[in-house]
Amino acid sequence: MIDRTHALPLTRQAAALGISRGAVYYVPRPTSAWDLALMRRIDALHLDFPFAGARLLRRLLRREGIEVGRRRVGTLMLQMGIAAVCPQPGTSRRHRGHPVYPYLLRNRTITRPNDVWAMDITYIPMAHGFVYLAAVMDWASRRVLSWRVSITMDSTFCLAAVEEAIARYGRPTIFNTDQGAQFTSAAFTGLLLHQAIQISMDGRGCWRDNIFVERLWRSLKYEEIYLHGYDAVSAATAGIGRYFTLYNTRRPHSSLADQTPDQAYFFPLPLAAAA
Repeated sequence: MIDRTHALPLTRQAAALGISRGAVYYVPRPTSAWDLALMRRIDALHLDFPFAGARLLRRLLRREGIEVGRRRVGTLMLQMGIAAVCPQPGTSRRHRGHPVYPYLLRNRTITRPNDVWAMDITYIPMAHGFVYLAAVMDWASRRVLSWRVSITMDSTFCLAAVEEAIARYGRPTIFNTDQGAQFTSAAFTGLLLHQAIQISMDGRGCWRDNIFVERLWRSLKYEEIYLHGYDAVSAATAGIGRYFTLYNTRRPHSSLADQTPDQAYFFPLPLAAAA
């Protein structure tokens, strides 16, 4: 829209379009190496202290000799898409204009594959940047049904992951997410409603409502992500793909009577035998 070769000054072009003049002159800068290292450490601390806000994380970082201010920690947490699990004013990432659905899984026994699917987004650090990962998991078997990597936190890659899971495995009875703007958007909820899937959303700040996906993120990061300094998005995508294949096919779970997620999904044990 802005033509830098036009005779009309950039200031007047910006005014005519109703955009900020600063946006015209702004040149995006890559995230600094210091911020990337700090975000990597904040991510690890968040896994160990999910209840920690910017103030507590700042204190934890200072105990490690990392001098950083609370506001900087808060800014990076916002950029990473993470927040303390306890409810706080202004920390929710939900869109105020989007409807929120009730949590349907409380006191519900889930033992059959495709009864409940869950989805979440997590931050994935790399050697020279970061990406976001969205995954769809079957609640009963812990199997990762589909996943997508993206450089932005919009709803597009979440929709692609859900569409792939439905195309390959059918429809669940209930689909559970948090209250993030990606999941409350009209496009996302519309897809689920069109498929006649019941929508369930975690309570605000209640990370345990989606505990199995949270445990998946912890396993993925400690067993794969933190062991490799991915230098490109393609390398991160390949590494995550290898891990999920191992996770589904070879990694036994004590909660599944030592079955792998693949075994629990495709050949579920009777409830009494599994117990």
